[in-house]
Amino acid sequence: MSGPNRPAKAVVADFARYLRTETTGGLILLGATAVALLWANSPIDDVYRAIRDFRLGPEFLHLNLTIGDWAKDGLLALFFFVAGLELKRELVVGELSRFKQAILPVVAAIGGMIVPALVALSVGWGTPGIERAWAIPVATDIAFALGVLALTASNLPSSARVFLLSLAVVDDLGAILVIAILFTAKFDLVAAGVAVVALALYAYLQHRRVRSAWIYVPLALITWIAVHSAGIHATIAGVALGLLTRVRADEGEEHSPAIRLEHRLQPWSAAVAVPLFALFAAGITVDGESLGAVFTTALPLAVLIGLVGGKLIGIFGASLIAVKFKLAEKPRGMGWRDIGALSMLGGVGFTVSLLIADLALDGEAVELAKAAVLIASGIASLTAAAMLLHRSRVHAREDL
Repeated sequence: MSGPNRPAKAVVADFARYLRTETTGGLILLGATAVALLWANSPIDDVYRAIRDFRLGPEFLHLNLTIGDWAKDGLLALFFFVAGLELKRELVVGELSRFKQAILPVVAAIGGMIVPALVALSVGWGTPGIERAWAIPVATDIAFALGVLALTASNLPSSARVFLLSLAVVDDLGAILVIAILFTAKFDLVAAGVAVVALALYAYLQHRRVRSAWIYVPLALITWIAVHSAGIHATIAGVALGLLTRVRADEGEEHSPAIRLEHRLQPWSAAVAVPLFALFAAGITVDGESLGAVFTTALPLAVLIGLVGGKLIGIFGASLIAVKFKLAEKPRGMGWRDIGALSMLGGVGFTVSLLIADLALDGEAVELAKAAVLIASGIASLTAAAMLLHRSRVHAREDL
């Protein structure tokens, strides 16, 4: 059935499928970023800042947060819950379930964190704030990177997407650990204990095959509030819950809980959570002076070079070493130039890099660091897109 008589439920289902594609997620994210930049640099920029800094929420739960903080601590927890589900699925039943397949993106992700951090420290050595800002270029944006790959590399083997997804998930998990270790200003032991108990109960209910959303939704909220109150960045709650979700379907069960949750929540993550975070995180003042400062001031320059150069060297170099020493194998059907293009795409830090910039810096420094993240992500995505288009044409000729 089609046209005006088509059931509304089918239309909603089609729209949800559309939102699940990486291309759509990347385009929505890009649109939200553009709106943020235009709004923050328009005559009504005061409206943007007033909305972003407006506070709401109960104080007794330590949740009297700004709208920007709700986007950063709350909505991103949903994004990382979905990322945790994907990582758990890959570890248990996917490409990461076998050692030879799993180790390459893991090693590449580690190289893609260590080298950018070292590059940033080297470039910004002695600059105030670099002792925290070095963490900004360690992350790779999953949604944006997969969106660029989907738009430009239709003829690359499917193993390219799996490699990039695995690398980005492991990379972002590492970035979350960096956030937890470096940017936990206070620690409430009681709240942390509540979070541990809630997570243990979630794992037990998963083991007992309990399926009621009336239990899991309040439990997830309790976990998120407890983690936030403990002083740990609340996105940790999302990842932890995702990793504790069952991914193997039982006999007679069409889909496992992880697959069902990912199917239902991914459109909300792609169309609401990540774009709203970008809307309130990417609204920085951009003018000739600030752009010039990115390339002439040590701290933002360290972030930029760390993302564009450090990621490429770290991911590609670690992959090369792992394969040469026979610790891992190249993904099926991919050559080193393909891996080089994907390594360049790893320089799209965006979401998590903006988050770390918010946590690591303040004042003018955070604005310059965010500008550096946006410029570096733009350079990396455009350069990687050109490389991927070329590699896609090469693969198309080889297939013919």
